Amino acid sequence: MIRVVLPPHLRTLARINGKVLLQVEAPLTQRSVLDALEANYPMLRGTIRDHVTQQRRPFIRFFACGEDCSHESPDAPLDR
Repeated sequence: MIRVVLPPHLRTLARINGKVLLQVEAPLTQRSVLDALEANYPMLRGTIRDHVTQQRRPFIRFFACGEDCSHESPDAPLDR
């Protein structure tokens, strides 16, 4: 299970409180985490990533294990 912490405005949009736990299929990458997040919370589609290019929007930061991975490739493996 992967724990996701969303900023307050996205939690409000998704109608969730606190953290989200997701089951993410291997390999564990930014793309697979965001795919799982959008599959479970379809109202977030288009807010984190562009609808057409599927690139993460520049104002959204991505952290994994305390490290800022925002400038990494979306398909780079994430450490658990």
